[in-house]
Amino acid sequence: MSSAKSSGASTPFSSTTTLSTPSSPVLKGSLDTLENIYYNPHLPASTLVESIASHDSTTSTVYIYDLAEQAGFGTWTKERAKSGTTNSAPVVDLQTRAGAGLSLVGRLSEGTSQDTVKGAVLTAYTTPTGLSMMAPSLSHIPIATPMSRLVIQVPTVTSIGESFSLSQSLAPLASAWSLLPENLVILLSAAPQQTVDFTALSYKLTNSHVIHLFDHYGSSRETGHSLAPLSSKDVGSNVADAFTAAGYKFFDVAGDAQAHTAIVVLNGPLAVAAAAIATRTVGLAVITVNVLRPWDEVSLRNALPKSVVSVHVMDDIPNISTQGPLYVEVLGSLVESAAISVHAHRITPSKTHEYLNKDNAFFSFIASIVPAATSSAFSLHPSSLKRVLLFSAPQSPLSALPRATEALFASSKGVMARSLTDYDAFSKPGGIAATRIVLSSKSEVTDFLPLAITLPLDAESDGTVDFLAVLDQSLLKSHAVLNYAKRGSSVLVVTTWTAEELYSNLSSEVTAVIAERGLRIFTLDAKDIAVKVAGAAGPASEVLQVILTHLAFVRLYLGGTATESNVLAVVQTALGAAVEGIPLEQINAQAWLGLKEIAFTQVAETGSPLQTFEFNAIAVETEDGETVVNGARLSSWHDAAKHLIFPAAFAPPVEPSLEEYPQNPALHPESPDRTYLVTCSVNRRLTPLEYDRNVFHLEFDTTGTGLKYAIGEALGVHGWNDEQEVLDFCTWYGADAASLVTIPVVAGEGKLHTRTVLQALQQQIDLFGHPPKSFYTDLAPYATSSVDRHALLFIGSPEGSATYKKLSDKDNVTFVDVLKKFPTAKPGVEKLCELVGDIKPRHYSIASAQSVVGNRVDLLVVTVEWTTPDGTPRYGQCTRYLAGLRVGQKVTVSIKPSVMKLPPNPKQPIIMAGLGTGAAPFRAFLQHFAMLASQGQEIGPVYYYFGSRYQASEYLYGEEIEAFILDGIITRAGLAFSRDGAKKVYIQHKMLEDSEALAKMLHEDEGVFYLCGPTWPVPDVYEALVNALAKYTGDSAKAGEYLEGLKEEERYVLEVY
Repeated sequence: MSSAKSSGASTPFSSTTTLSTPSSPVLKGSLDTLENIYYNPHLPASTLVESIASHDSTTSTVYIYDLAEQAGFGTWTKERAKSGTTNSAPVVDLQTRAGAGLSLVGRLSEGTSQDTVKGAVLTAYTTPTGLSMMAPSLSHIPIATPMSRLVIQVPTVTSIGESFSLSQSLAPLASAWSLLPENLVILLSAAPQQTVDFTALSYKLTNSHVIHLFDHYGSSRETGHSLAPLSSKDVGSNVADAFTAAGYKFFDVAGDAQAHTAIVVLNGPLAVAAAAIATRTVGLAVITVNVLRPWDEVSLRNALPKSVVSVHVMDDIPNISTQGPLYVEVLGSLVESAAISVHAHRITPSKTHEYLNKDNAFFSFIASIVPAATSSAFSLHPSSLKRVLLFSAPQSPLSALPRATEALFASSKGVMARSLTDYDAFSKPGGIAATRIVLSSKSEVTDFLPLAITLPLDAESDGTVDFLAVLDQSLLKSHAVLNYAKRGSSVLVVTTWTAEELYSNLSSEVTAVIAERGLRIFTLDAKDIAVKVAGAAGPASEVLQVILTHLAFVRLYLGGTATESNVLAVVQTALGAAVEGIPLEQINAQAWLGLKEIAFTQVAETGSPLQTFEFNAIAVETEDGETVVNGARLSSWHDAAKHLIFPAAFAPPVEPSLEEYPQNPALHPESPDRTYLVTCSVNRRLTPLEYDRNVFHLEFDTTGTGLKYAIGEALGVHGWNDEQEVLDFCTWYGADAASLVTIPVVAGEGKLHTRTVLQALQQQIDLFGHPPKSFYTDLAPYATSSVDRHALLFIGSPEGSATYKKLSDKDNVTFVDVLKKFPTAKPGVEKLCELVGDIKPRHYSIASAQSVVGNRVDLLVVTVEWTTPDGTPRYGQCTRYLAGLRVGQKVTVSIKPSVMKLPPNPKQPIIMAGLGTGAAPFRAFLQHFAMLASQGQEIGPVYYYFGSRYQASEYLYGEEIEAFILDGIITRAGLAFSRDGAKKVYIQHKMLEDSEALAKMLHEDEGVFYLCGPTWPVPDVYEALVNALAKYTGDSAKAGEYLEGLKEEERYVLEVY
């Protein structure tokens, strides 16, 4: 193995002392005054926008449209209002529909209302799509006054295409611009500081209604910028005066002062990129529109270099047949300038997406206008630039790593560290988080460039990332994550796989990229190391996973300069001497030892096509720890509501199948078995109603399912918990039974599925099962009471074995009992599902031969009921479910192979011994023998022994057995009904009566003996057969040895439970 010390992306900074984590930023609850939100690099501009827009000093009421929150904007405002934060304006939720905006117009039209008298400055949050639906209503808006005006904050992000990719495109507004009244001021911002300033200006224009559109695709969500407040001096209520006072212009000009070509574009990420290109391109100028309304023709003409002869206008439009509104404005302003030609460039949403995500795509577009712009896009960036990309699973412990990595650089005086996290909710169940971190020397930063341009997520490029980390190993199998790595760069893979397992899980596409680009792959089993260091799995080990991976990142980032001591020094500055009570030096030593470089000497031969990452979701973390994704409020990151609204988009891809009846992936996806949905056609009790045992016969119709089974196999029934008991538990636990949860699919790595709490707890989670000892330990961290926590830890410890044994064996406690016994231990429902685990299918011997009954499968079942020492009635989970089945009800089942196989020769003697429901497989045997006999085939001797308590009540399938006897299918029947006589008679007594015949069949005729039922008679039956063989052979010493040999020959077969 190569040393990790000698590799990795070299740092552009000579001093490792700059790599330290800053103190915790002032966040959330402390932002009661606007002054507290500034100069904090951990707060993105969008948070500052919400802080300003929702402060009661700037607005009287905030109206949040659903589309805004779905774009990740507005949740923070709602949380502050809900928590009663000081100085937070009231919040009203609104739905986006036809006529959206009329309620706002109505509020502002109520000139005699108390709100407008005291000052109704209304704020609304919506998206470009939402604003386009509001436009007709806004045409009726009254004239703005200092006491009655509207400010609309518009995060510019739009969902496009079949993958629901998010785009910065303003195309939804193409037809809406002309509907907006002239008395509306429209501002557009891009850079983070500009976004904050324009937000503040929105509320200083006291005589205007204002629409502020800002880049939410990237820049407003970035962290790493220390944003300052707009000057507090009076900027005036006139737009032009306010802009001048704030240091801004209606139109920004960048590029060659002697340019012959100019590009006019609305402010946004493409405008920023175009301006940066223009500063490096001879003959090109870029005019960025900051103020669309009021349109200032004079300012535009003054902004254009006098030498310009060709103006190109970039318009966001939904399709190429739509005329762009910006082109109309520019053409109207320059119509009298005969020397200038104006050209329209209609940028559709797909083009916008391409320009922001394809490496050099936008540069190529500019070069098509100005051929002089031919240099690589990377010339836009400082030489010290380093690009870091981390892929993770949003709900994994390692999802905290990107924040720690960014914080490592944030407090450095000489380092500019920018970070942005995007999410892909569709291409992989459970989602993918991609965090881009861009590092450069502050002295070299001259332009603000969108991270999408600086580090495009283009899987088809040759790679631009200096350091790549894959924190979810399953991504290597599903997505082309390594395609982003540049040649010769280091890749950290956090994985539980060994080197051999890693190689076997990589496709030819992945290994080819590794080989062609000379990538250096380093692995770290952070989970295993963390558990060993912490002593057990749990919250502490999850924290250690992040720390271990963080240490590995620092080591690889420092490259050849890294030593164990200086990596420790870098991280220790931020974390202190210990984490979770464990010396950081010890943790670092384990991280150092655990980081391995894997050499790939050959390319894999096979592999499925890999998917690419698509940005289609924005996540917002609330103050109480919940996560809101695309507007869905869940304790899980995964957007469960979208699973139901767009099932085709969220469902895992189904492999094509040549089967006539392919597996339905939605049918118990948590089960690793092939499952079938059958229909109950018969549920008939066999024992009398007054009898204390309910033994019942079930028949299931399998028509159209493709279910096939062999004689003697078992049917796995995926039973449900009792609905009322689950509802009672939800009420006690405080869980909303109708709310949605997203939980892992055990059978599929990385897969999730979504259901209501009731569905999950009734149909999947083994809530009323018996907890293992580890459950007590796993539950302990969630106990808020010290008494409960320590009690749980004690029961789960070796010292608590006696207590656990009492709870388990004597008290027979369930998971619910444990939760009620320790009521302060209440993990969230999704975590509870994970801790408890799934209901296992219960297997029942099939009581039918498919060769006889066709599309049907029969079961023989007895309900399981008992009472605990404290008098609590208990029921077998699955037998209770089966007993309650109604005709026509659907049941999920699977097939399990069994040892109860018929011998290959039907002439071999058969000895069957069944107790109670143990008669089930022998009914199938007998049906099959009867069919063979009806076809004229010869069958061997069949001895049938059956035991139960009372013949009148529990002679199971008695009429069928008597018929088989009369037809000669059963050669001899030994029926033992233990409670019918004065002396108890069991099947072993009946077997002793036939000892000579049984011994001959087993010893001379290759007979086969089967026993099915409870375990208790096994010793007596075994003894009866040994005695029979000893008497027959005259060699008692070898009789037992002979019977043991029959087990190896599968002629002494037991299926007991």
